Amino acid sequence: EVQLQASGGGLVQAGGSLRLSCVVSGLSFDEYAIGWFRQAPGKEREFVASIRSTGTRHYADSVKGRFTISRDNAKNTVYLQMDNQKPEDTAVYFCTFGRPALSGISNPALYYAWGQGTQVTVSS
Repeated sequence: EVQLQASGGGLVQAGGSLRLSCVVSGLSFDEYAIGWFRQAPGKEREFVASIRSTGTRHYADSVKGRFTISRDNAKNTVYLQMDNQKPEDTAVYFCTFGRPALSGISNPALYYAWGQGTQVTVSS
């Protein structure tokens, strides 16, 4: 059984930083892309960032230059470093895994399973 455990969320002031972690078990971690999505109340789940097995990174325009995704294959863990945070970053953040083509990198339907999410709240 594949499990994804996201952690690291919390309350931060605008301009502050948080680092999220996603520990994955039950699969050959280094063979999959790992993605981060987020969902705010009343909104659809939206793509944040992903990192492929090759290390190639993709970011949503809204977080480029502020967020950095990285992976440690030895620890089966993906990190999302979030800097210069804004109130609009407030959401529940989920990690997921899959093998989406480049054209579908931001489509949540192309990923296979999801963790429980971690709440990030950015105050103004």
